[in-house]
Amino acid sequence: MIAIGTFVHILDLAGTFVFAISGAAVAINRRLDIFGILVLSFVAGNFGGITRDVLIGAVPPAALTDGSYLLVSVLAGLITFFWYAGIDELRSPVLLFDAAGLSLFAVTGAQKAIAFGLNPVMAALLGMLTGIGGGMMRDILVRDIPQVLRSDLYAIAALAGASIVVGGNMLGISYGISALAGAAVCFGLRFMAIRYGWHLPSARLSAQQRVKPDAPDDEGTG
Repeated sequence: MIAIGTFVHILDLAGTFVFAISGAAVAINRRLDIFGILVLSFVAGNFGGITRDVLIGAVPPAALTDGSYLLVSVLAGLITFFWYAGIDELRSPVLLFDAAGLSLFAVTGAQKAIAFGLNPVMAALLGMLTGIGGGMMRDILVRDIPQVLRSDLYAIAALAGASIVVGGNMLGISYGISALAGAAVCFGLRFMAIRYGWHLPSARLSAQQRVKPDAPDDEGTG
């Protein structure tokens, strides 16, 4: 039987790997050099976990003390650099690896928050933050609007996965079962949202578009 701590660590490294691949793919899509690719791999794979650890007081963060996180990130970046030859083929892999990383980080973030004594609501929110943090920083570094602010059910999927882990803990369900269930739900929601365009309501008009074109001009009146 694998201890919970070991299982969480394995899932954390798996999330780091797939998120790092998404970061490297975005870097290749933006034609960054090999150094830029490896930097974006590390940031995408570890920023969410670093943020989580800082917020719960697990300092220094695991990503900065355990060399396996750096090794996994670099390995993912190098694999992506040598594997992908065509720019036009990267959109679908980026989305799928991003969804996988989101799922794994959401469940590990929630479990680590529980282990540090956070209440269920905060544990679920921290799990969501762990899932979306790396992708947010990845997009900011390449000057994109973060996917969490515009993508279909991005944060909602992470929150759902984290909530399943928290609920399973409250019901006494083993972490392995609740983690797999939470990751599956998160990935499934994200995948279906990508495929069918599920999304939350968004603003239809900008502030400028809301201004009536026939508004009276005050110039010359008085």
